[in-house]
Amino acid sequence: MIRVILPAHLRMLARVEGEVHVTVDGPVTRGAVLDSLESTFPVLRGTIRDHVTQRRRPMVRFFACEEDLSNEAPDAPLPESVATGAEPLLVVGAMAGG
Repeated sequence: MIRVILPAHLRMLARVEGEVHVTVDGPVTRGAVLDSLESTFPVLRGTIRDHVTQRRRPMVRFFACEEDLSNEAPDAPLPESVATGAEPLLVVGAMAGG
């Protein structure tokens, strides 16, 4: 079971509270986690990554184990502690402006 923490606006959209849990068959990658997340919560399709290119949206960042994983390849393995459920994958809406 993979733990995912979504920003407040995506939790409201998906109508969930707290962290969500998804299951990934095969290697635990960011792409696989997002596939499972979008399958479980279809309303989130296109909110975290582009429908066509599958690239993350510009104002979305990914963190795990105190590391910024936003620029890692979508098929790169996530840290073992995320794969085992010990640590969550954080989806964060980046701040902009001044």
